[in-house]
Amino acid sequence: MSKLFEPISLGGLTLPNRIVIAPMCQYSSDEGKATSWHHAHLGQLSFSGAGLLILEATAVEAAGRISAQDLGLWDDETEAALKGLVDGLRENSNIPLGLQLGHAGRKASHAAPWKGGAQIPQSAGGWQTVAPSALPFAEGTEAPVALSAERISELKKAYVDSVRRADRLGFDLLELHGAHGYLLHQFLSPLSNQRTDQYGGSLENRMRLLLEIFQEIRAAFPADKPIGVRISATDWVEGGWDLEQSVELAKALDKLGCSYIHVSSGGLSQHQKITVGPNYQVPFADSIKQHVKMPVIAVGLITEPEQAEAIVGTGQADMIALARGILYNPRWPWHAAAKLGAKVYAPKQYWRSEPHSVKGLFLPE
Repeated sequence: MSKLFEPISLGGLTLPNRIVIAPMCQYSSDEGKATSWHHAHLGQLSFSGAGLLILEATAVEAAGRISAQDLGLWDDETEAALKGLVDGLRENSNIPLGLQLGHAGRKASHAAPWKGGAQIPQSAGGWQTVAPSALPFAEGTEAPVALSAERISELKKAYVDSVRRADRLGFDLLELHGAHGYLLHQFLSPLSNQRTDQYGGSLENRMRLLLEIFQEIRAAFPADKPIGVRISATDWVEGGWDLEQSVELAKALDKLGCSYIHVSSGGLSQHQKITVGPNYQVPFADSIKQHVKMPVIAVGLITEPEQAEAIVGTGQADMIALARGILYNPRWPWHAAAKLGAKVYAPKQYWRSEPHSVKGLFLPE
C-alpha cells in the first residue's frame, strides 16, 4: 500500500492523499479580483487528483500585493470575484480547497516575473511599501516605511477580515504565509527586522507578530477548519533566520493548535546562497518534524513518484507539496498513483482515459 496515497486528517478535514498543490502566484488578477485565467488554471488543477489545492498568495490589503496583478481578498469586490471562482470549482470537483493569506511587505510593488520582476517605484505607478524596519529588499530600490504600532493593529484587522470573507466563501483550509521574504518572514529575520520595540530584537519578539496573527485568525475561523503556516526554514545567509529558530517557531505554533507547517526556504535576501537539487529542502522538514505533533509538509524539487513516496514512507514529512512540477504535468497524481499501484480520484468524464495497463486506477469523486 502506498503511504503517499493514504488519507490524512488536518483538524476536521480529511484529505484523500498526501499530495498538496502549493500556492503559486499567477500575476493575472484585475485589481485583486480573480479573472478567467484563474478559472482555467485552477479548473485543470482541480481535476489532478491531489489531496489538497491551495490557491495562490492572496493579499489582505491592496498595499500587500507583490504586483498590481496579485489576487486579493480585502473588500466586497474581491470577495465576489473569488466567490464566482470557488463556486465554479465546486460545481465540477470535490477537491478540498485552501487559501493562502499574505502580505508582501517590502517585496510589494513589483512587476510580474515575465516583465522582469523589478520593483516599480511610486513615480512609475507603484506604491509605498511597508516592513518591520525601513530597510529596502535590494540596493537602489525605494525603502519601505517601518510599520507603526497603529498600522500593525490595522494589519491584524485586515487578516481577520480576510479570514471571515474566506469562511463565507467556503474554503476548507487556510494557510498563513510566513515565508519567502514577505512581511511576516521580514519580522522573523534579524536581517530585515531591526526594531527596538516588542516586535524586534530577541527571537521571542521577532516571532510575536506571526504568532499574534495566527491566534487572531484561528479565533475567527471555525474550529474544525484547519489553519497551517508556511515558513522559510532558513534565509541561507549567515546571521539570518535559520533552522534552529524555525524549530522554536514551529514548537510555539504547535502549542497554539496550528494544523500543519509547510516548510520551504529562502526569499528574504539577495545574498542567499542556495545549493539546489532534488529534496534540497526535505532535511528542514525532517528536522522540524522531530519537534512537533502537527503534520509537516515538505516542498522543493520533489518531482518523481518514488521520491515523494520515500519522503512520506520514511517519515521525513507527512505530506509533500508540488508547485512548478504540477504546472508542467497537471496530472502528476494520476501518474504517481499508476506507478505506485494506488488509486486516485478523477472526474467521470475522464474515466475512459484510464490506460489498459492500470485498470481500476480511478476512484469516482
